[in-house]
Amino acid sequence: MKKVSQAERVAFDTETTALDSMTAELVGMSFSVSEGEAAYLPLAHRYPGAPDQLNREATFAKLKPWLESERPQKIGQNLKFDRHVLANHGIRLRGIAHDTLLESYVAESHMPHDLDSLAARFTDLSVITYHDVAGKGAKQICFDQVDLDTATQYAAEDADVTLRVHDALYPQIDQTPGLKSVYENIELPVADILFRMERNGVLLDRDKLAIQGRELGESMLKLENQAFQLAGHPFNLNSPKQIQEIFFTEMKLPVIKKTPSGQPSTDEEVLETLAADYPLPKTLLEYRGLAKLKSTYADKLPQMINRSTGRVHTSYSQATAVTGRLSSSDPNLQNIPVRTAEGRRIREAFIAPPGSVIVSADYSQIELRIMAHLSGDEGLLKAFAEDRDIHTATASEVFGVALDEVSSDQRRMAKVINFGLIYGMSAFGLASQLNLERSAAQAYIDRYFARYPGVADYMQRTREQARSQGFVETVFGRRLYLPEINSKNPARRQGAERAAINAPMQGTAADLIKLSMIAVQDWLDTERLGSKMIMQVHDELVLEVPESEQTEVRKRLPELMASVAQLKVALKAEVGVGPNWEAAH
Repeated sequence: MKKVSQAERVAFDTETTALDSMTAELVGMSFSVSEGEAAYLPLAHRYPGAPDQLNREATFAKLKPWLESERPQKIGQNLKFDRHVLANHGIRLRGIAHDTLLESYVAESHMPHDLDSLAARFTDLSVITYHDVAGKGAKQICFDQVDLDTATQYAAEDADVTLRVHDALYPQIDQTPGLKSVYENIELPVADILFRMERNGVLLDRDKLAIQGRELGESMLKLENQAFQLAGHPFNLNSPKQIQEIFFTEMKLPVIKKTPSGQPSTDEEVLETLAADYPLPKTLLEYRGLAKLKSTYADKLPQMINRSTGRVHTSYSQATAVTGRLSSSDPNLQNIPVRTAEGRRIREAFIAPPGSVIVSADYSQIELRIMAHLSGDEGLLKAFAEDRDIHTATASEVFGVALDEVSSDQRRMAKVINFGLIYGMSAFGLASQLNLERSAAQAYIDRYFARYPGVADYMQRTREQARSQGFVETVFGRRLYLPEINSKNPARRQGAERAAINAPMQGTAADLIKLSMIAVQDWLDTERLGSKMIMQVHDELVLEVPESEQTEVRKRLPELMASVAQLKVALKAEVGVGPNWEAAH
């Protein structure tokens, strides 16, 4: 360990008993101080005949000062996971300088970011994979059962490869100011905040979920009986083959599309199309929606409560969505449906403990504000400057009526147009969304661009930029690569063009919410408040706040979120407070 303690930088990795970061125990640690030189420190290999190893607790006591010091600089691959594992043993990892997972994500968001892939792209090594040493599927063994010689080769190589990848990858970031800023000022600080958020977890009302599960089951049973009546006989609502037979043979419903094998499809898109005109597909859609809520949330969430903390600890990934958005898993908090009453009720089970409240802050119309900023369109800028309802303003322009004469139906249509064009929606797509003739939808689009010419210019400019350089950028310099932008396949090329228009908005929104997380956490730390961030979902931050801090947090939160960047339009965040997540909206 002398070399490790004296080095200026050390690549560091942990080997564990599990992939669940909140319950994983440390099996060993590997270190590399220079390329081609690495060591493995085994601590808890437990297979029959395993040699004696250092006492884990005594080793922790010896290594803790080094692990918790700012020096030397520590380099790792997905160090958030290693931080959790060490925290499980009472150690707080400090001195994190670089993370190759995040370096890869910032430099090449469209590529794989696992260490094996990085080794293939940035080194000439043929690496040992985890499956090589632990096996696959039912025969896979835990790492503490891997023999010491094999474990040493694998683990030491991981540390060595991490150092090599960093040395190859970081200079690319360092030489590109926009990427360097995104990496150092957004991604690295956010990794620390995500670790803390995951550690905090969210309190769940187990009893409420049990009640909701029962009620969802009862509603599903009613829908099942309703489906039997509509079909004229019982059938398995989860059987595509039986549904196909009923729809297309018995009921003679129109075939919307076919499966790769040539059979009529009954997927969700088909059901949604048919549901507009036929009651059975509509009933099946409702049934599937409730079934997903019941199995994914009402039934599963209570099983995911950590026995030690009594909370659910989601895992946030920084390196999944190419736009920079965070994703969550185990459980996935991004996909809880909020457009249905049943989905919103699931959020009622995310509660504050006694003496605290849930505070939710959500950016208002963030992507449309970013569109106004990027396009510089005078009409959009004026509407936001005057703090008008943007969908009402668009309806006024597109339908040629006064602001105070816009109907609710016109506003709804304008909302579809606003968001549809952000996502590159065609006249055909808009027509199907609004249930219009294609010519009428095209007329609305033409009128929109006539009223907001800056938006049309931005879209054309962005397509050309993407075609010439292969990527687009966010306001903050994050690059979003579009490998298919010059594809000879029209469908792929058009998909890439739609992504080129939308990616800077989605990516900038992702950057803004991450900058908000950093600003909010800095404020909480500086003021030494007991409030803590517990969730980040889409454009929303969710905090658990002691009642004594409620007034202060409610006032300061939207101010912080609105001030993280100065765009051509003011940023706006709306805040709600309640005993649970749903009530805070």
